This record gives sequence, structure tokens and C-alpha cells, in this order.
Amino acid sequence: MTKADIVDVISSSVGLTKVETEAVVNGFMETVIDAMKRGENIELRGFGSFKVVKRAQRVARNPKTNEEVIVPEQYAPMLKMSKDFKEAVNEAHMVEN
Repeated sequence: MTKADIVDVISSSVGLTKVETEAVVNGFMETVIDAMKRGENIELRGFGSFKVVKRAQRVARNPKTNEEVIVPEQYAPMLKMSKDFKEAVNEAHMVEN
């Protein structure tokens, strides 16, 4: 499902135009990105939690040359899905099988 698909589904279910819905979806995404840039965590109950995690420096290996490469520490966004979300997806797939 793409962002355009999400806009279509939301727009038809809430009665907004696609332009209005796309503005809301873009606003949501920008808000999440801006908050995470500031190091803030975001919790959407029943959906999941966004947070920034620090990944330590590590040694990796170039598979072609077998040369060791140092990967510097970095910060990465993480999304941990809620228990309710996981259960809903699991139940939906269990019914299909």
C-alpha cells in the first residue's frame, strides 16, 4: 500500500477531498519526522511507538574484499508495534489460513 492508496482510503471513509486528506497525511508524517529529529518519542496507543535509538560503532566486513570496515555510531528511527496491533494482524492472518 502506497501513500496514495492510504490517501484514497482515508478520503473515501471520512468524506474529505483527496487534496485535504493528502495535506493531513503529509502533516502527520512531517510532525513525526520533526519530533524524532528533536529526539522525542511518539506513542500512538493501539498502533505503536516511534523512538530514536543509538546504534554503537561496529566493525563490519566488505564481502567482496573481506576487508574490515568501521561503521560509525549512528542514530536510527525505530517503530515498535503495539501488542494490540500485532494481535490484530496475527488474528487476521490466522483466519485466512
